[in-house]
Amino acid sequence: MIVFKELKKRIFPLLVALSALSVSASAAFYSVTGLSKLFAGASLEVFIMASSLEIAKLIIASFLYQYWDKINKLLKFYLTSAAFILVVITSLGIYGFLSAAYQETATKTGIIDKEIGLLTLKKERFEEDRDFLLEEKTTVDVSISELRNGLSNNVIQYKDKETGEIITTTSSSNRRALQSQLDDAVVRRDNISNKLTSVTDSITTLDLEIFDIESNSDVASELGPLKYISELTDTPMASVVNYLLIILVFVFDPLAIALVISANFLFDRLTKKDEEDVEDNTEDDIKLDKKTNDLSAEDIIIEVKEQNKPKTLVYKSRNVKN
Repeated sequence: MIVFKELKKRIFPLLVALSALSVSASAAFYSVTGLSKLFAGASLEVFIMASSLEIAKLIIASFLYQYWDKINKLLKFYLTSAAFILVVITSLGIYGFLSAAYQETATKTGIIDKEIGLLTLKKERFEEDRDFLLEEKTTVDVSISELRNGLSNNVIQYKDKETGEIITTTSSSNRRALQSQLDDAVVRRDNISNKLTSVTDSITTLDLEIFDIESNSDVASELGPLKYISELTDTPMASVVNYLLIILVFVFDPLAIALVISANFLFDRLTKKDEEDVEDNTEDDIKLDKKTNDLSAEDIIIEVKEQNKPKTLVYKSRNVKN
């Protein structure tokens, strides 16, 4: 039970220390990578410099916590300022890394949006052609209907001079003219129908291409939540991403510093607890030795006499029958 309590007291500081190291390592990695991208011309040199500064920042935080009351004010001010500036540099590196990662996705999104925009523009032009062809077809259908009515009603009346009777007949010349116009209108309607079918097929093909681009793109799934937040808040997606990056930057590296200080605090408290236990055990031993030394010589003689007191042996006799 005592061993379990001791382990429990020591496990939590270790967990805090591991958490501090993991957060610090993540922040350092993102910061160093982001700074190396900002200064791509000397990425290796920047990587080495930034790594050493990240390690120094953690050591400065631990040093300030442990020796705050023992160092002079000038050193306190300089180390505190250096730690704060390093936190700002780390935060800028993290912001650069995350913004560069988003920019790659945003670039892919821009390319896809342009492809969809071009296909949509073509689709709109085909839709305009379709609307024009539909109107023209409607006009031709009306003309065909009127021409057919004209053929049905191609009747002329005249009065016979000899008999004086009204004679009703058809005009062959009008009939030929109407029939020719009707044939031309039918051919024109058929051509329009063929064009309309072709335009409709083109619109359907473009719709399928747009659907394939949208469904086969991984960018849509990556930026889906951000687009949803952007539409929900009526804010441009670039602004939403910027706000999110600022929140992460303000939490990431300061949390690492806070965890490092917390780990130092817990280990310091655990060390003091062990020292107090050792001091208590030492005081108990001293008290026991003092008590032993305070025993009088007479008490010691009495105790020795009692230990050396002769013992009486008692024998039981038994009768032996002859």
